[in-house]
Parts: sequence; C-alpha cells; structure tokens
Amino acid sequence: MGFLPSFSTLRDLVYMPTPVPTLRGRTVLITGAASGIGRAVAQAAADEGARLVLTDLQQSALDAWVDQLNAAGESVVYHRAGDVSDYEWVAAFARDVQAEVGVMDVVMNVAGVSAWGTVENLEHRHWKKMVDVNLMGPIHIIECFVPPMVRRGRGGQLVNVSSAAGLLALPWHAAYSASKFGIRGVSEVLRFDLRRHGIGVSLVCPGAVSTPLVNTVEIAGLDRDNPTVAKQVDGFHKIAVTPEQAAAAVLRGVKKNKFMVYTSFDTRFGYWWARKFALPYEIAMRIANNRFDHLARISKVSGAANGEISSGSQTPGRPPRG
Repeated sequence: MGFLPSFSTLRDLVYMPTPVPTLRGRTVLITGAASGIGRAVAQAAADEGARLVLTDLQQSALDAWVDQLNAAGESVVYHRAGDVSDYEWVAAFARDVQAEVGVMDVVMNVAGVSAWGTVENLEHRHWKKMVDVNLMGPIHIIECFVPPMVRRGRGGQLVNVSSAAGLLALPWHAAYSASKFGIRGVSEVLRFDLRRHGIGVSLVCPGAVSTPLVNTVEIAGLDRDNPTVAKQVDGFHKIAVTPEQAAAAVLRGVKKNKFMVYTSFDTRFGYWWARKFALPYEIAMRIANNRFDHLARISKVSGAANGEISSGSQTPGRPPRG
C-alpha cells in the first residue's frame, strides 16, 4: 500500500484540471522558433497574447523574425540564438532567461533535424546528430527549464515534438526514429511524473508538414537531384499540411492538455492501425520498404550512368562520344 499514489480521492486519479487553458499572459519558451513549425507556433502563441522566449540555431533568421514580431506589436520578452545540443549553452541560456524573465509557463521543444538512409549508408555522424539535436536537445531544455516550474508550484505545460517516425517503423528512418521514439518515451514517463505538480505534457507527432526541413533533409545514399526522387519529394508536399495548421493543432493540444497531439489524420490513423492490426501493419511497412528500395535502385542506376558518361568524356585516350 505504501507504493500507491497518495491522491486524496478517486477524482484525482481520473481528472486533472487543464494547467494552461489560455496562453494570454503566459510565458512560453519555443526552440527552433525561426522557421517551420516553431515559427508558426511562435506566431500563433503571440496572436493569443503569450509572452515569448525564443531560440533558434540561426542567429540572423531569429533576429529578423523577432524584429518582425516586435514590429507587429507582439511580445517577445527574450531571445537568443544557440545550439540546444550543447548542454552548457542551454544551462547558461536558462539562467539568464530565469534571471530576466522568470519561470516559464509553457516549454516547447520544437527544434529538430532529419536524416534518412539504410544502415549501410548512414554514417556515425548521422546517428549522432539525430540523437544530439532531437533527443538530447529537448532533454537539456527539460533539465534546465522544468525543475523551476516544479519548484514554483503553479503548474504549466511541456510540449515535445516527436514525429510519425516516433510511432511507426517508416523505411530508412532508423537514425531519425531513434531520436523520435526516444523523446516519445521521455514524454510518456514525464506525463505521469509531472502530473502531481500540475504540469501537463503534450507529445506532438506530425506527419507530413511542408517546412524547409523537407527540402534540406539528408538522404544517405540517394541522389536528391534524380527526377524520380524529386517527384517523390513533390508528392510529399502535395499531402503535407502547412506549418500554420500544425501550430493550430499544437496550441489546441496545450489548451486541452492533450497528451497525443496529431497534426494530420494520416498519422492518427496509421498509429491506430499499427496498434489494432499487427499483421496488416507489418505487410504495409514491408511494401513501403520495398518501394523505398526500388527508389534507391533507380537513383543508383541513374547515378552510375551519369558517372560513366562524365568519366568517359574526361578519360585520356578515349575518343569523344557522339
């Protein structure tokens, strides 16, 4: 009996008041705030009257975005560019923010990077960067910003952005999924650990979102300039939601204290399907994997052909073609 939670009533076990029913007047930290989902969330939160603390890796992009927000009359109370994968930087940033602004009401881990590839093509740097930025980055933010929320005793909300690749075994996503499944696990545990402190946790699992990350994601072993590959990327854009739509879903999740926050129906349905129909899910993933493998073969054949032509035209003693 001594290990049972010390809640006074059964109601405490099944009901938790929404910690952040409105963003008006709340202090909100957003990482990755200068582009993509982070930028859209910053705008949406500002529109609802939040006091913003913003950070991003890109100094110039962050400064320009803050200038734009301030010119529109929004409340950016603090901003600084930096690398969330650097714990010492995050710790110093947190100390300065808390000294100047105070304790956060909402902490949003949005910053992220992506790289795909099969295990034989992925390099150590891919695995390390995914874990450093997508998993350790949020952990650094949690370490430095959430304990003061606990000590203050007024609740709040923690938002961690995972991915559909944190729920499903998407082809070529092993390194990326390592980080996104990881932050999902962290969020699942903190959901219960922080409940007694009145702090809610939201896990955002975006599917296709049309952000700059789509065009910059590194695909190890695949030629992105190949027309077939480019066509597949274009197809992604056609089914993707906008960052603004994703941001709206995030804020709805915060204000309703939703744990699982989906930005589109495809991820919600895919996760439900995986849990309810194990064998069909496995077959679907095998088919998807085969399609990716076919794409890789096309890319390699095209690359080999182009390389042969290029080397042939430059090989001494070989007559020019055509």
